[in-house]
Amino acid sequence: MNYALEVKDLCKIYPDFFLDHINFALPYGCIMGLIGENGAGKSTILKLILNQIKKDQGDVFLFGQDVSQLTPKIREHIGIVLDEIGIPGCLNAKQIHAIMRDTYQNWDESYFFHSLKELAIPITKPFKDFSRGMKMKLGIVIALSHHPKLLILDEVTNGLDPLARDEVLDVFNEFTRDENHSILLSSHIVSDLEKICDYITFIHKGKLLLCEEKDWLLSQYGVIHCTAEEFQNFNQAAIKGKKESAYGIHVLVERDKIPSNNKIRPINIEDLFVWMAKEE
Repeated sequence: MNYALEVKDLCKIYPDFFLDHINFALPYGCIMGLIGENGAGKSTILKLILNQIKKDQGDVFLFGQDVSQLTPKIREHIGIVLDEIGIPGCLNAKQIHAIMRDTYQNWDESYFFHSLKELAIPITKPFKDFSRGMKMKLGIVIALSHHPKLLILDEVTNGLDPLARDEVLDVFNEFTRDENHSILLSSHIVSDLEKICDYITFIHKGKLLLCEEKDWLLSQYGVIHCTAEEFQNFNQAAIKGKKESAYGIHVLVERDKIPSNNKIRPINIEDLFVWMAKEE
């Protein structure tokens, strides 16, 4: 299978943090959600992917090429939107267009101004006077206006109101209708990732907990409420976590290792991550 992004055995060592042999791959035409608590290593992974910091071990490949050897032409295939949009506050969208037109060979003026209109982004208003949602939407429009094949997004829905988040997610879904387009999306808002992602990658304390298809995860895992006696009778290989209380035991299980006569409740992606992170 060809991948837009491959991360192989990636390590980064800091005095107080170790990114520990991370491996995952993002196929073309898919959206991958990168999930982890604050300080888990998500931002470090993104910086290594973008070659902004030096890795201590491992490899990163974008479109099959080592990230350290990408040509400027190949780099134009990457659209980047980070948590802080690095645009001078005095500029407006029209002035930003004039700069980007001379920056990117593939800059699409028609797409840029059409998208501003579609997302109700003002053309002459200074960037410093934009709301958080407007800033993020403008950053996304800029990233898309040079027709990238891969979007790398860091916390772009954080702090947005529900309507703005929904608009942004619609843009991402439309982008990946093209089977040559892919998105790596890091976010604390796991419900957003669950809506749109094809793959989920869990990072916890610098370690990779898992990387799987979202639909497989939702079908593979569930929760059973049982007594202590019932718990002892379960196949222990099926148990991935447990929470005890005065009302019994809640058990995270692999569905296919539990007899079908047990009542298994579905679990969402956010709860699954919390269970796995605590057990780890």
